Amino acid sequence: MNIFNLVITAFKALMKNGLRTLLTMLGIIIGVAAVIIMESIGKGSEEDITARINSLGSNMIIVAPNPKTVNGVKMGQGGLTLEYKDVVMIKRYSSATKYCSPMVALTQQVKYRANNWSTRTVGVLPEYFPLRGIWAASGAVFTDEDLRNISKVCIIGKTVKDNLFPGGEDPIGKTIIDGTIPLKIIGVQNERGQSATGMDQDDVIIAPYTCVQDRMVQSLYVNVIFVSAKSGDDIPKAVSEIKYCVRTSHHLAANDQDDFLVRTLADLMATAQGVTKVLTLLLASVASISLLVGGIGIMNIMFVSVTERTREIGTRLAIGATSFDVMWQLLIEALVISLVAGILGIISGLIICKLITYFAGWRTVVTASSIIISFAVCTVIGIFFGWYPARKAANLNPIDALRYE
Repeated sequence: MNIFNLVITAFKALMKNGLRTLLTMLGIIIGVAAVIIMESIGKGSEEDITARINSLGSNMIIVAPNPKTVNGVKMGQGGLTLEYKDVVMIKRYSSATKYCSPMVALTQQVKYRANNWSTRTVGVLPEYFPLRGIWAASGAVFTDEDLRNISKVCIIGKTVKDNLFPGGEDPIGKTIIDGTIPLKIIGVQNERGQSATGMDQDDVIIAPYTCVQDRMVQSLYVNVIFVSAKSGDDIPKAVSEIKYCVRTSHHLAANDQDDFLVRTLADLMATAQGVTKVLTLLLASVASISLLVGGIGIMNIMFVSVTERTREIGTRLAIGATSFDVMWQLLIEALVISLVAGILGIISGLIICKLITYFAGWRTVVTASSIIISFAVCTVIGIFFGWYPARKAANLNPIDALRYE
């Protein structure tokens, strides 16, 4: 018998007991769908986290304060150790960096007419915008001239705009009171959503560094320094140069500990992706148990099928069919059950992934590899769990089989 005839025969044999066949396939269907769903949710989460981290900036390096400890006492005003002179050193002597901007920040009440909102005001250099991937969705960003003139201008995020201008009024050109300082709105930044840490990146007012530093904070220290390497390959070199520049600026001796920290997004991304991969593997492993259960179901149904068709098998053997023909026929039946169940499981998984994205708002990413692997696993299950019942049928004695009641 050729393969085509064997497949047709297998379908006819299975359709005689359609409900039983469907119930047998159910374990495989659920298992394949579950594996695809778990893998797609994990992949979607990984891409979502990666996108959120990348939204923080391109090739970004963060320099944060880390006060020195002398005789058990941490030095540095308010835990701050970084100053604008550190930014000047990095810009002057680091060849691997492209952009560099300090940031000073404070949270206070902002008012416009009868509306008010508590938000975060940050003071930065114009380089901060390309460094963090920020641009003006409307209006414009401030310039170096605004920085030199200590101009009282700002751009605002969408959250601030919605709360201070709830009627849809155009904020460009309007003046808000930030604490006690009037700031003229010259732009609205592009929507950025939540950061990797869950912070609303649209709930912010961005003003020139000199304005915030001199008129609001009135301190020499900066909260953090953002630096962008020229390329991903330049990040290690940039980190080394930044450390040298800041240590030199702080007049640290060779045996003095750093009073600052240098962090890259690569570290954060590697940690986040490692966690999601472990969770995805764990969830997929749990879902794979359904495939094992489905395989056992296939073995059980094939044993039942062999028992019910013992006389038929005996007749085939008696009229010239070889043991290989019988075993191949029953193995094809097991494969048909497994592969049809796998196809139905893949379709179910794809549909459920779409529903999860639509109703729950979770990002799901179905990869071709998950579908191919699921289909391959179904093939292996069909062969593995169908082989023993098929071998048992092939080894039947024709005379005993014909006498079976």
